[in-house]
Amino acid sequence: MLGVIAWIILGGIAGWLASLIMKTDAQQGTIANIIIGIVGAVIGGFVMNMLGQAGTTGFNLYSLLVAILGAVILIYLARMIGFTK
Repeated sequence: MLGVIAWIILGGIAGWLASLIMKTDAQQGTIANIIIGIVGAVIGGFVMNMLGQAGTTGFNLYSLLVAILGAVILIYLARMIGFTK
């Protein structure tokens, strides 16, 4: 149960910070930030694994940075497809 709560917290923070970086914060709510952050952690982990590095490693700063990277990539791809402005 604690792991799920940690993923929600990490996802929310990562999604929110990514939305600030990509200037989409006004268009997103809390739930969207959490979802984008969690999916971003998966994408970021995949990208880091492809680069020969560790993906997310738990509730720490490195995992937060990986999740932010993935969330920024996700928001960028959503813009390219036309889901957001």
